[in-house]
Amino acid sequence: MNTVILSSSGGHPPLSDIEALEARLAEARAEIGRVIFGQERVMDESLITLLAGGHALLIGLPGLAKTRLVQTLGTVLGLADNRVQFTPDLMPADILGSEVLEESPSGERAFRFVKGPVFCQLLMADEINRASPRTQSALLQAMQESRVSIAGISHDLPSPFHVLATQNPLEQEGTYPLPEAQLDRFLMQIDVGYPDRAAERRMLIETTGAAQPQARPVMTAAELLAAQALVRRLPVADGIVDGILALVRAGRPDGSGLDLVRAAVAWGPGPRAAQALMLAVRARALLQGRLSPSLDDVAALAPPILRHRMALGFAARADGVTMDEVISALVDGVVG
Repeated sequence: MNTVILSSSGGHPPLSDIEALEARLAEARAEIGRVIFGQERVMDESLITLLAGGHALLIGLPGLAKTRLVQTLGTVLGLADNRVQFTPDLMPADILGSEVLEESPSGERAFRFVKGPVFCQLLMADEINRASPRTQSALLQAMQESRVSIAGISHDLPSPFHVLATQNPLEQEGTYPLPEAQLDRFLMQIDVGYPDRAAERRMLIETTGAAQPQARPVMTAAELLAAQALVRRLPVADGIVDGILALVRAGRPDGSGLDLVRAAVAWGPGPRAAQALMLAVRARALLQGRLSPSLDDVAALAPPILRHRMALGFAARADGVTMDEVISALVDGVVG
């Protein structure tokens, strides 16, 4: 029998707390499903990202409800949300804020900090790769440290703080690829595909009538923070920990035992990938009403957590090898 690893925060959470959170998450998931059709996997991975306290990069074609998903998540989870449309002329101050010089009625002048749209709890960075590297990097400190520095003064962001960024995978002209350091800040890369026929038919009917479905709040920001704390206390069997470590380490070409990885991968995932998997599998277990994660959770979350933390070599790309094929081979060879 696998032994159970306890978190450093003080052991198991009470069973009643876990059951209450599972019920609330089921209600939130159902409410999101009233508005978002045919994107169950995307919806679940987005919820898992927020429960794990991370950020997500949503990649999909226009018209697949990415913006609506982010807005719906903000409503259902009770988060103050903002949206920034990234463009080549967007400046860091347009996101973070800036100091303005004001004059009082008595004639005294002083600088006042005007907060930018990043001062929210859920930020949608729409088409993030269309902004310049300088503007993209303005989010780096915010995503990692939940604060920004303006004129040498640090300003804390609201808590919780999450970034859900979007990219269009087709139109690459005039875009700036995200650097590896910033990609690694995203807990998941969530690929958004087309809905199936039944879901698209339901969408067609329900979104073209006189009244459209609207989401209602189910949780609050304080409840989400409590849920994130509980996720970190959820017990994890040592076999799951070993599976996560084996999977991440096998994705590095210099030490992998898999021929495909050594031949195709230029560089592999770092320790942050293992940390992301450790948190995400706990969150997925809770979302599905289970008390602890399994290897099935590791296998299911390996693609969105690893695909942006690995790179294919030139020869592999020329041969038509895809990252998802490599990750699938990793999961089959390591997790089973």
